[in-house]
Amino acid sequence: MHPDGLHLTPFRGLRYDPARVTSLAAVTSPPYDVVVRPDGVHQLETADPYNIVRLILPRTGDADAGHRQAADTLRRWEREGVLRRDPAPTLYVYEQHRDGTLQRGIIGTLRLTPPEDGVVLPHEDVMPQIVEDRLGLMLRARANLEPLLLSYRGGTADRGASAVIERAVARPALLTTCTEDGFTHRLWPVTDPAELAEVTEDLATRRALIADGHHRWATYLRLREEEPQDPGWAYGLVLLVDNERYPLEVHAIHRVLPRLAPDKARRLLEGVARLRPLPGQPQDALEQLEQAEGNAFLLYGDGEFVLVDRVSPELLARTVRADRPAAWRELDATVLHSALLDEVWRVPDQPSDISYLHSARTALSQADRTGGTAVLLRAVTEATVLELARQGVSMPRKSTSFGPKPATGLVLRTLDGPDAE
Repeated sequence: MHPDGLHLTPFRGLRYDPARVTSLAAVTSPPYDVVVRPDGVHQLETADPYNIVRLILPRTGDADAGHRQAADTLRRWEREGVLRRDPAPTLYVYEQHRDGTLQRGIIGTLRLTPPEDGVVLPHEDVMPQIVEDRLGLMLRARANLEPLLLSYRGGTADRGASAVIERAVARPALLTTCTEDGFTHRLWPVTDPAELAEVTEDLATRRALIADGHHRWATYLRLREEEPQDPGWAYGLVLLVDNERYPLEVHAIHRVLPRLAPDKARRLLEGVARLRPLPGQPQDALEQLEQAEGNAFLLYGDGEFVLVDRVSPELLARTVRADRPAAWRELDATVLHSALLDEVWRVPDQPSDISYLHSARTALSQADRTGGTAVLLRAVTEATVLELARQGVSMPRKSTSFGPKPATGLVLRTLDGPDAE
């Protein structure tokens, strides 16, 4: 095995017993950071009493109490047989399909490596308070409740991991379900020693990019460092996707500033950027944003869209770090956070002041509800993400949204129980 490559191992997954739940779709959830709170949590909780959101986003007044509640719930569901452990260590081939989108990858436990080894490349900064929250949850539950999404450059389809995937999807699926967003999800087990060895040998020469899950990856590394006596924390649950065979989609993540009134946001920008009101529907305004040259943002509030561009060069020179590559300095997210949020608007980067939303429609709705300001962004190209990741340069937090993201709840990994791994 190549010492500097990916080492993916099988594990005995914990999965819902279909006979104990309304449907598999009813107990799944988007990743924890995509669920819109509190409305989305309530909707998922009412879909089925065993919905996975009760584990990944427990609702209590105190964080530690929530972590304890999630851990107790997980263990109760195991005792009651709602969640059952697969009989043998398994890698899981996972497929998502909707219209023209097809994504396939392998879920397993990945051996964690130090950041300086460059085996797994992050590309975004993280928020310490979110890492602390995920750390408390994983420690209490002794579990990885949802896989990270990692992309890698694979080989040919006639051997290695790609070949194992194609052979697996020709066999009967372990489970099939269709979620509310229209995606069909299918899972196949890989337990044959020869196929497991084939995957191991292939991935041992590969490196991966974190497409989604930077906070959970940072949490994995903290657990490995702080719990060295427990070998289970030397691995973390991931979904690996060959980005050459199944290219990931890259979307923007938008911001809502609930405490910044739209008229104040616009007033503070006068003289440091060009502001152009955009009449029409949201889609028309978003198209204008996509066509804008240079750094540009779409502000929304009080029912009005305003395109912001041509940010003052003097402001950029004063606020954007000069010791970073040009690709980083020219990111819309860099300019937004360094120049506008930090300097012009003076908005602190904390949950009470900034919400990060994957849906433009949801961002607009939340701005209307709070009376705040939505800032809509454009997607970053994958080439830019890779360029910065390979240089070891982190993009501003929540700069990208890769997808489609794996559904949470199809397979869990716990460190407890008989032969958990």
